[in-house]
Order: sequence, then structure tokens, then C-alpha cells
Amino acid sequence: MRVVGIYNADGGLAGELRYAADKVLGRSDCGLCELTHGWNAFGKRSWREACRASSVPIELIHRDVATESQLAAAGSLPAVLVGDEGTWRLAADRELIATLRKDPAGFLDHLEIELRRNTE
Repeated sequence: MRVVGIYNADGGLAGELRYAADKVLGRSDCGLCELTHGWNAFGKRSWREACRASSVPIELIHRDVATESQLAAAGSLPAVLVGDEGTWRLAADRELIATLRKDPAGFLDHLEIELRRNTE
């Protein structure tokens, strides 16, 4: 069982620069980006600490590397999915991520509950 967070941004230098420009201009938003790293390329300290304290093995990817089945299950991005290829289920949608974007521990607690629900 995997937990995959999909950013509402493309990867690579060009993707990151495009997202930053769009964010500054108010044309793009990604609550998952704000939760995990904000403007810090190395990640927020609060996110790193919450990950160390959590048992959730979250994998974070950009939308340009997400599979078709992941994007279909995600709906609007950002999103977090639980499952495996072909059987993805939405564990955190755009609105929930936005609500918890300043609470990494609470966000990971929610995902831990979703992960347990999927393995029972």
C-alpha cells in the first residue's frame, strides 16, 4: 500500500520556476507545496520533523510524473492518494490539504487514519 502526494506543479527547474512565477502572479496555488516546503527548496523544518515522528511513508511527486490512473483518482490537484497502480483512492483532496497546510502533524495523522482504513 502506497501513499502518494501529487503537487499541483511540474517538476524540474523549468516547472519549479513556472510555478513560482504563477504563484507570485496569483495564477497558481498548491497547498501541498505550502505544507511541505513553501519557498524553501530543502523543505520546511516543521514538515521534516512531522515526517520523522510519523509512520506514514508518503511519496511526493509532481503532476508531470503522475500516472494516468493517479491523476484520474486525484481529480483536482493537489491530492494525496492511497493504494497502488490501478486501485488508487483519494485520501486528501485539495480542500483538506489547504485546511491543513500549516499543520504537518495533523495532516500526517489524517493520512495515517486513511492508511489504516485501507489496510483493514
